[in-house]
Amino acid sequence: MSADNTTTIDQDDVDRFSAMAAEWWDPAGKFKPLHKFNPVRLRYIRETVTEHFELDASQDKPFSGLRILDIGCGGGLLCEPMARMGADVVGADASEKNIEIAKIHAKQSELTIDYRATTSENLDAQGEQFDVILNMEVVEHVSDVDLFLKSCAHMVKPGGLIFIATINRTTKARALAIFMAENVLRWLPKGTHQYEKLVKPSEIDAALEGTGVSVFKRSGVFYNPLTDDWNLSKDMDVNYMVVAKRES
Repeated sequence: MSADNTTTIDQDDVDRFSAMAAEWWDPAGKFKPLHKFNPVRLRYIRETVTEHFELDASQDKPFSGLRILDIGCGGGLLCEPMARMGADVVGADASEKNIEIAKIHAKQSELTIDYRATTSENLDAQGEQFDVILNMEVVEHVSDVDLFLKSCAHMVKPGGLIFIATINRTTKARALAIFMAENVLRWLPKGTHQYEKLVKPSEIDAALEGTGVSVFKRSGVFYNPLTDDWNLSKDMDVNYMVVAKRES
């Protein structure tokens, strides 16, 4: 998957999301699918993190004491819930416009979040370390998947976790996640996803090989049109999430 790049930035994708930055927090806007997707992501993260670190899930701030990186954070849709759960949160994105929107909304929400316009490789080079790293709907938008995942893996503390949510590169995903979502249902602007940039679970495993971080948990995610929500599934052919850990 490596393109032998020295950066993970795909400038076309950065420009595409920057142009929509003002709509990040509009649940009926261009990021409506992410707002719909957020509850299942948050449950998955909360349950996995509290179980892994043996935290009290009944507490209002179960993530207190954890340092979390949301890489490719966009407008902060995951950063803010992480901060509310007590985590020390760093939100990073290659788009300065996204970061500015995220900063404004965090201030309005009276939340302290360390937002930075930067990349995973730059954070890695600075020696940053985290208990949990969130790569949610990001890996399909970077220019070099291997560099991106390896740089993230290097930043995971012993015993820490990486969450990766993305779209599988399958015929089924091309039909549902691209053609249907962009052309028929119009959930997403055309061109949001390119089929050739979608990532198979096996390619994530390969990118993490040799880093000391390995996948131990996998789940598909599917949309139920009858209930208008997303749920976990055994089917990983379209949307899926995996969790990898570094041994203590």
